[in-house]
Amino acid sequence: MRTLCASTLIGEFFVIGFAGLVAMKDPDLTQATVWTVSGVAMFLSLVLCGVVTRPGGVAVGWAFQVALFAAGFVVPTMFFLGVVFAALWWASVHYGRKIDEAKARFAARATDAAEPAGPAGAGA
Repeated sequence: MRTLCASTLIGEFFVIGFAGLVAMKDPDLTQATVWTVSGVAMFLSLVLCGVVTRPGGVAVGWAFQVALFAAGFVVPTMFFLGVVFAALWWASVHYGRKIDEAKARFAARATDAAEPAGPAGAGA
């Protein structure tokens, strides 16, 4: 799950940076405001890459998706991109968990197959 979620978050990192460039065209926003908000959001996307597998990490990721969607009030394209990345986040979490479960089953079977069946010569 971590790899898929981190890939989604890295994609969001770049989208946030590009959205910051677009937001700079808004005459009501200062450069300092745009880059402070964009910088904090970009930093959070990187931090989330590391904590996604910890308790509450997925929930924080969902909150991040909501915030990304809400950025559409400043850069309207972010409404669309927010929906796209929320769908990618869902797929990353959903299929990532399935992959993790399959890996655990495979590892358990490999461990069971490697263990000896019993002491040699028992019953002779």
